[in-house]
Amino acid sequence: MNAHVDHLVTMANDIAHFFAVESDRVKAADSVAQHLRQFWDPRMRRRILAHLTAGGAGLEPLAAAGVRRLAELDHVTAA
Repeated sequence: MNAHVDHLVTMANDIAHFFAVESDRVKAADSVAQHLRQFWDPRMRRRILAHLTAGGAGLEPLAAAGVRRLAELDHVTAA
């Protein structure tokens, strides 16, 4: 991973930590996705999706689920 992707992974995991209090995992993943969609620019979203597609090293499960949900919302193919 490069430094920029490492930073995106850290940020995605931090966002997932915030929404982890939600007991419904589907709702939590959707909240992560909505946050990424609302506050991340398209380049950041494309990079984190490409990172997930390449294996998603470092992404925690809820963060990865949120990125997959983001791909669904944006109608993009994800792993």
